[in-house]
Amino acid sequence: MSVAFVTGSGGLIGSEAVRHFAGLGLEVVGIDNDMRQEFFGEEASTAWNVRGLTEELGAAYSHHSIDIRDRDALAKLFRRYGRNTAVVIHTAAQPSHDWAVRDPFTDFDVNAAGTLNVLQNVREHCIEAPVIHCSTNKVYGNRPNSLPLVELETRWEIEPGHPYEQGIREDMSIDACLHSIFGASKVAADVMVQEYGRYFDMRTACFRGGTLTGPAHAATELHGFLGYVMRANMERRKYKIFGYQGKQVRDAIHSSDVVSAFESFFRNPRSAAVYNLGGGRHSNTSMREAFALAQQITGQEMNSEYVEANRIGDHKWWIGSNEAFHADYPDWKQVYDVPMIMREIYEANVDKWIPQP
Repeated sequence: MSVAFVTGSGGLIGSEAVRHFAGLGLEVVGIDNDMRQEFFGEEASTAWNVRGLTEELGAAYSHHSIDIRDRDALAKLFRRYGRNTAVVIHTAAQPSHDWAVRDPFTDFDVNAAGTLNVLQNVREHCIEAPVIHCSTNKVYGNRPNSLPLVELETRWEIEPGHPYEQGIREDMSIDACLHSIFGASKVAADVMVQEYGRYFDMRTACFRGGTLTGPAHAATELHGFLGYVMRANMERRKYKIFGYQGKQVRDAIHSSDVVSAFESFFRNPRSAAVYNLGGGRHSNTSMREAFALAQQITGQEMNSEYVEANRIGDHKWWIGSNEAFHADYPDWKQVYDVPMIMREIYEANVDKWIPQP
């Protein structure tokens, strides 16, 4: 039986990958020790998602509560499956700017050293297996904020006619800019994934995601933009807007569209590939526009508070270009846009997030 390793298997992209690759007939080995709960508290725990995967997939899924910083435990698991490993999907990470500042050692050990641990185990035990790494657009630091932007009624937009008008490409420099502690640890991981591809001739891909989203997100204030907008509206929480007049723009891509891109790479892998992957011009929103959509879906006003200071290193405008990925994988198609995503998040969580009388 061919095996798919998925780190962070209880998370949004990890759980989507588990289901998707099990559906392709692979045996899936999940690695997740629910550090998300440690990072963000009980409400961010992914234990419910792991239980669902185990019940739904049965023998097709085996779960291992291993910390990706634990080299011995990882090596033991990779040795067990060895050359039967067909693909490794690495989604485990500490994902928050704000949290990283509190504990830079843990942030770097999880994001950078944890990625190195995964890469070295693939090199030693299953070097032919493609490695799919969930990187982030935060590797570009705050460089996107140097783009010429125009303030519109509900959003910031790039100046018409700019080379990045249809989305930021991979040729944007990641040097000489502010990254945040989180961004720096993800740069280290991203570059190491590329280096193992080039230096050891392994088949690796860095997917520099925009806002990755979907109904399986354990949404919390410090991570999970659209999910947390819907959760705050439905639970009547106060949503804090950090700077930029609430006009900051994000492209948003559904976890299903992300994982279908992973499958495309898995079927025809390359060495040291780097792709921006996000909603692009097809699926993007400002914070103000997301609030309006949430209110339209639920019929309830947002309860919000404006904080003048933006988060350090936060993007004012991010719409990524999927052009490079489309060029290599022209059959990949993006299905979801922002209204579809937010409606699905609402429908998936209506029994959980709307207070009962």
